Amino acid sequence: MKKIAIHQPRLLPLAAAALASFGLAACGGGDDNNTPAQPAQLAMSCAQLNGMNIPASSIGLATTGATVTSTQVVAAAGSGATAVGEYCKVLGDINPVDASAPKIKFQLNLPTDWNSKAMMFGGGGYNGTIATGAGNVPAGPADKQIPLGRGYATFGSDSGHQANANGSRDGTFGANDEALRNFSGDAIKKTRDVAMAIIKARYAATPKKTYFAGGSTGGREAILAVQNWPQDFDGAIVLYPAWNAAALDLQFGRITRQLAQPNAYPSRAKRKLLYDAAMAACDTLDGVQDGLISNQAACNAAFNPATATLNGAPLRCPNGVDVGDSCLSDAQIASFNVINSTLTLPYALASGETTYPGFNTWGTDFGVPGTSPLQPTVLTLSMGTEQPANPMPPVTSTTMPPYGSTFWDQWVKYFVTRDANYNSLSLDPQAPGPWQSRIVALTGIQDANKTDLSPFVARGGKILMAHGIHDALVSTRATEQYWTRLRNAMGANTVTSFLRYYEIPGYGHSTSSVFNASWDSVTALENWVEKGVAPTNQIVADTAGVPGRTRPLCEYPAWPKYSGTGDINSANSYTCATQ
Repeated sequence: MKKIAIHQPRLLPLAAAALASFGLAACGGGDDNNTPAQPAQLAMSCAQLNGMNIPASSIGLATTGATVTSTQVVAAAGSGATAVGEYCKVLGDINPVDASAPKIKFQLNLPTDWNSKAMMFGGGGYNGTIATGAGNVPAGPADKQIPLGRGYATFGSDSGHQANANGSRDGTFGANDEALRNFSGDAIKKTRDVAMAIIKARYAATPKKTYFAGGSTGGREAILAVQNWPQDFDGAIVLYPAWNAAALDLQFGRITRQLAQPNAYPSRAKRKLLYDAAMAACDTLDGVQDGLISNQAACNAAFNPATATLNGAPLRCPNGVDVGDSCLSDAQIASFNVINSTLTLPYALASGETTYPGFNTWGTDFGVPGTSPLQPTVLTLSMGTEQPANPMPPVTSTTMPPYGSTFWDQWVKYFVTRDANYNSLSLDPQAPGPWQSRIVALTGIQDANKTDLSPFVARGGKILMAHGIHDALVSTRATEQYWTRLRNAMGANTVTSFLRYYEIPGYGHSTSSVFNASWDSVTALENWVEKGVAPTNQIVADTAGVPGRTRPLCEYPAWPKYSGTGDINSANSYTCATQ
């Protein structure tokens, strides 16, 4: 696609340019019907965008308009895969209808050498910081340019609130209805519409293609974008999506209440015992001992922590009683079994959900001891360092309860009860009593579970979706559930025509020291949407566990099976199998 090069010195202010153009058109005569020619819009410089106001009438959902608060020309930097050309960094605010609601803060990056395309980036957790669009897509390749470097106009927002010290676990904004709805999806449309107005002002043109890329909450946002506003997006990169977000919150609550029981919270050393025992039992189920469990279904069916052994010794403590870090007590085994099992609700949610699947637990890194620079992030996004309690232990730079436990605590306090002093451990997700109606209502706002994407498909939209098999924060089985529902609703052949879903062995939630995924999803999506070339033979690389090793990206339910010969670290030595 041809890039549009913007030469700053020749630009005129938009209003003046439009007036001058109109005057020239009027003097130059008209058509036979004496219809005056429409004034041509000329591009604005980066500096001229500063202070630009976008009226509420230009935004598809209710706001009181938006304003560009600053602009800055950022010089070209880097070379090769790290090269990013000169661009205009735009910051701004989208103003709420409710004066007590926070603003939506956004960033938009406008390359001088524009490829005539745009990409919106999603956030993570409860958001609260701007998804700048200045980095890579989730699990993006290290050996290819980021979207901004490829010439995309990129943008994202904080979804309508600014986080406190809890960062992406700060749910205090949920006490405000408009902020809650912005986070739940409205900010996507508002930010997109504002970005399009500024892009048009900058280039005097609109994008030929617009994509969305996000993981976790950002993956949910990607699904919301294409299901609710299919006319606005041509494709989406969806990683480990928390699509049924409120149902996930309820599962977090169930798990948190179990981990808070006496002696039920496993130490990091005990997590390592479970991990090692599962690896010993399941690693070779994919045909080779390669440090990865690829045939997770077989592992789930065969592994039992109560009867498993490690180096010949039982994993379970004698009589199930805790005697230290050499074994797991019955209470700790019960905790892992809760994580592994489905939450079943005796009541229906507004979203239609009645369950949330368990997590792939056997072979998942819940924050085991390790020296990888990625391990602190793995620890943070899984089981943390502190047992859940009331009050919930604080999040610090080195200590934290399980990520999902803080998430649950904030959801109960600010979304459900709107009582900052409420004891979240006292609320049973399966018997919420007087809070059931509020929980039901929230799921109707937060869950993204429509299964008819026909309007998106009709305009040629495509989705690339992937999830790590060993995700400790958003269940891989939930994404399998979404994929299955799409096929049941739309037909398997129809879904194959617009969506690919891959599972990545060893990969956790966004970061992993076992297999840290790197995949050129952007090029694959471009080829499918823009050239009609469906993705085949996709390869994912590891940047951390065994740097440089590769595996085939297998379309679910297939998984990488060793062929019997060849380098165990090469994708060429594996085929995609279902048994």
